Amino acid sequence: MDGLVIPTLGTERLRLRPFRGSDFDEYAAMCADPEVARYLLVRFSREQAWRHLAFLVGHWKLRGYGMWAVEERESGAFVGRIGFADPEGWPGCELAWTLVRRCWGRGYATEGARAALTHAFTVLNKDRILSLILSENRASIRVAERLGERLQGQTEVLGKEHLVYGIDRESWAAEEREAC
Repeated sequence: MDGLVIPTLGTERLRLRPFRGSDFDEYAAMCADPEVARYLLVRFSREQAWRHLAFLVGHWKLRGYGMWAVEERESGAFVGRIGFADPEGWPGCELAWTLVRRCWGRGYATEGARAALTHAFTVLNKDRILSLILSENRASIRVAERLGERLQGQTEVLGKEHLVYGIDRESWAAEEREAC
């Protein structure tokens, strides 16, 4: 993995790019926001956000894929994180998204996650992608469904019960053909 270059993905309105040190203040604020954190596994203190950001950066080094920082193309404003988590012991390669509250309801999660999902199947050659979602997180369930993910069961992760949404490469390819 030495010399790993983290790709940048672009959509109509967003740029998914590697995290930078300058993202930390906004990342920590997002992770500390109680409205954002109620759908995450934990609400991070500033110090915990630092460690989590280091985990996200290190995930790229160890797995060759991970989470991107997301920014608006036009303004460069930090929007959140979108990408993959697959640490040891995880139920599979998870596509996840977390946005700052001011960007909720704009379709950014679906737009960015769609670009990441395409990357997973066309570049990373993944056979299956899943999303772990708390049952009360109706907005994320709608995003998963818009991506073509379907409910596949439940699992416990870090002491919390999560719905498992997922999509395999074949189903994704069929959805892509229909969209054209």
